[in-house]
Amino acid sequence: MQGLPNFELQRPTHLAEALALLAAEPRARLLAGGTDLVANLRRGLEYPPLLIDLGALPGFSAIDHVANGLRLGAGVTLAQLTRDTAIAHDYPALAEAAASVAGPAHRSVATIGGNLCQDTRCVFYNQSEWWRSANRYCLKRGGDTCHVAPQGKRCHAAFSGDLAPALLALDAEVELVDARGTRRMALAGLYRDDGAAHLQLAPGELLHCVRVPSKAPHSVSAYRKARVRGAMDFPLAGVACSLTLRDGSLANLRVALTGTNTRPIVLGGTEELLGKPVNDTSMLRLGKLVQKQASPMRSTAMSSNYRRLVAAALAQRLVRELAAVAASAPQP
Repeated sequence: MQGLPNFELQRPTHLAEALALLAAEPRARLLAGGTDLVANLRRGLEYPPLLIDLGALPGFSAIDHVANGLRLGAGVTLAQLTRDTAIAHDYPALAEAAASVAGPAHRSVATIGGNLCQDTRCVFYNQSEWWRSANRYCLKRGGDTCHVAPQGKRCHAAFSGDLAPALLALDAEVELVDARGTRRMALAGLYRDDGAAHLQLAPGELLHCVRVPSKAPHSVSAYRKARVRGAMDFPLAGVACSLTLRDGSLANLRVALTGTNTRPIVLGGTEELLGKPVNDTSMLRLGKLVQKQASPMRSTAMSSNYRRLVAAALAQRLVRELAAVAASAPQP
């Protein structure tokens, strides 16, 4: 890595001030915990003239348990999520996802907004400047070829955030703000299928907060991931799930994936499993759904097919595990 480039640092104390700074300098970058951004700066991946530190904004790091669910400021740290007993009880997938990220020092500063908006990753992109220049750069940064898929013109860098699948499984929404106002949308709408530009943020817009609906009666949720090492590493594949049972069969099922595609995805086709018990037949179908929709490429140290199979196995094991938990609880 190299030293940090020169930049101006501003620390606004009001949201309107932050938005004005962002609108005045389109190349500015937002700074919260900095665990993703600072590494990119030191690799020479970005050279922003201005960093806008959001840490002093009112309510930026607030966790609010409201009547219709949960409101999480974008600056809430992952450590805060892991310490909140109500979140652990009602939204275990979110607490588990937060606890799985990197190490304790990272979680003490890394934020929800940063994790949801973190850059996509690839072994040809997350390298030093001299390494990338020696390899003629890549489609995501400075070049015209994706080294993962040289015949195409699309970047295949993978999204590897852990919180997104958990929040997708919990049907979360995000609030985005800019100088014109606020818009609210399902979290899935924040992402697009483009490894080079995977966020649907308009110029001058920032992620302000996340809203999670109240836990559905008798629902259970969890998050699991596979990685090269048991700690610190980004997911090779990560799976979050939320489900409810009725009379021993699936009444509701949401499964979300990370680490395999250029964006986090909600698994499609799970409605065909509703009304069916969690058994070998239904889990075989779930595994096929995952393998069909997970599209890992040669962007990590592990092979694409391995990550696809791991994602399917994680989903099957997690649904079985949650079904057993749900079956042991009082049914509606």
